Parts: sequence; C-alpha cells; structure tokens
Amino acid sequence: MSELNEKWLDLRSDTVTRPSAAMRAAMNAADVGDDVYGDDPTVNHLQEYTADLFGYEAALFAPSGTQSNLLALLAHCGRGDEYLVGQEAHTYRYEGGGAAVLGSIQPQPIINQPDGSIALADIEAYIKPDDFHFARTKLLALENTIGGRVLGLEYLKQATTLAHERGLATHLDGARVCNAAVKLGVSPRAAVAGFDSVSVCLSKGLGAPVGSVLCGSKPLIAEAKRWRKMLGGGMRQAGMIAAGGLYALQHNFERLAEDHDNAAYFASELAKLKHIKVSAPQTNIFYVDIPADACRGLNDVLQLTRIRVSMSPHLRIVTHMDASREDIDRAITVFGDFFG
Repeated sequence: MSELNEKWLDLRSDTVTRPSAAMRAAMNAADVGDDVYGDDPTVNHLQEYTADLFGYEAALFAPSGTQSNLLALLAHCGRGDEYLVGQEAHTYRYEGGGAAVLGSIQPQPIINQPDGSIALADIEAYIKPDDFHFARTKLLALENTIGGRVLGLEYLKQATTLAHERGLATHLDGARVCNAAVKLGVSPRAAVAGFDSVSVCLSKGLGAPVGSVLCGSKPLIAEAKRWRKMLGGGMRQAGMIAAGGLYALQHNFERLAEDHDNAAYFASELAKLKHIKVSAPQTNIFYVDIPADACRGLNDVLQLTRIRVSMSPHLRIVTHMDASREDIDRAITVFGDFFG
C-alpha cells in the first residue's frame, strides 16, 4: 500500500471508532418509531437490554455521555444541592459545568488518589452538616475507569456503602465501565453494584457511532426523561442509532480485552526507548511523558506518517477496535526511529 493510500491511525481516543459493516447493516435494518412518544421499538429494546444487563429497573437512551451524566445529576439533586466528585472526574472537569450552570447544583471537588479513587476519609469529611449555611450534600459521583485506571470492587463497595449510610445517592460515570468489567473479570452487574445510577457510553471502545444509556430506578429514569426533553435530547426515529448501540453491547463487549492487550504491548515496546517514560496501562489507555522540546518534531513526524495524537508532554494514547496490532507496530517503528 502506498503512503498516500495508507489509512490514518488515530490514537487520540476510542471515540474515533467507526461502525463496522455488520453494525451498519443492523442500523440500516432497524425498526423505528417516534421515541419522544415512546414508540421506537429499537430504542425501547436498547433501554430494556441495557437495564437488564447492568441490573437496573429502567434505562434511558441519550445522545451523549455528557448529557446522560447531566441527566443523572439533575434527577438526583435539586437547586442548592451538591455532589461530591473527584477533581479529575469527567463530570467535574470536562462537561462544561453543566450541573452548576443548568441545575444550580454545586460540585464539591475532592482530590483523587494516585489510583484514581477518592479517599473514604475525604468523602466523609466533605459531607456537609445539616445546616442552612451549607449546600445540601446529596450525591457521590465516581468514575470507572478514570484516566484508564480501574477502581476495584472492594473500594467501590466501601465508598457506596459509606455514601448510603450517610444518606447520599450514588452515581457512576461509566464512560468506560465495560472496560472496567472486562479488566476485573466480572459481570456488568457486579461492576456497577452499589450505584443508584450509571451512565453507560456506547460510542467509545464498544464502537457505536453515538449515544449513552442512563440506568436507574423507574422514578429516577422518569425524572431524567423530563430533563432530557428540556435539554433537547428527545429524539424521534432514533432507532437507527440505537441499533448501533445494541449491536455494540451484544457483540463488542468481550473484545475490549483485545484493546487492553494491544495497549499493554504498545506501552511495553515504547518503554524500551530512551528519553521517554511510559505508564503501564490497566485497560486501553496509557501515558507517555515526552521532553517538551521534542513534542513539535515528534508530532510533525507522526502527521507525515498518518498517525494522529493529541500531542502533549504528557501524551495520552488510546487503543481501540480500529487500531490493529499491525497499526500499532507501525506506530512503534515511528516512535523508535524518532527517539533512536
């Protein structure tokens, strides 16, 4: 294959995956209806399937993970309430402050530990007294995986138990919870045990083109559905995209282990190079520390060889279903030639 015809390898995120031919066929054949009326059979099937898979009463299809997380925060909390959240968490750092801007919900950020967890003592310390001087602490929001790190089941049990004992609800940003379940070797239900709600992203490693599903109790999902309408997330013949998410859950869950293996291989090969420091991945994400004065030159070379990254001295690399072992070997060669 000539260089001009060689495909791009995109290592920026697992959000860049494209639907496979089989997924496209499922989407094309999807039975549809008006989902705002609740009449889209494929959306209904996706919601029922996801709720059952993760062990909840009900579920709601949303256009994005940002919206499904926001729906959860709005459904759990009211004006003047607050949620406890890690400083590194997506709901706090990367979702535009939506809970504060649109829901008047105060985030209480807490430092994350090196393993991605929030210390139990810190959770306890930041729960506000029942005093009108303070926002009412209503919710503990965790994320798994967080920056590629997997929170263990024992920690999750301890954190959610503590929250419930103190009268808080619990929400899990499960943008990559399927990766966490595969890494932990447990069922989806076990991976989210203890959480009153979970947002499951379909458009990352699972490979669907768009969408997330919020799971929770029937009353919580009913409240979230009202908020989804207000936020402009009510879609009509959404079964065509829901079919992609359904296919992803049914066919692409276990294959996430392949992405984990590719990340481990990629990182181990890069770790052999001089001048850079490579983290050991737990799932499909790892980081490469690069000298700042080398970033521009490396980025130019990667661009010339049709490899995309979000260049930074602390470079995040993400493997996914559109990054084969052959693709990764090509990237390893480029890095090796540059630093060799």
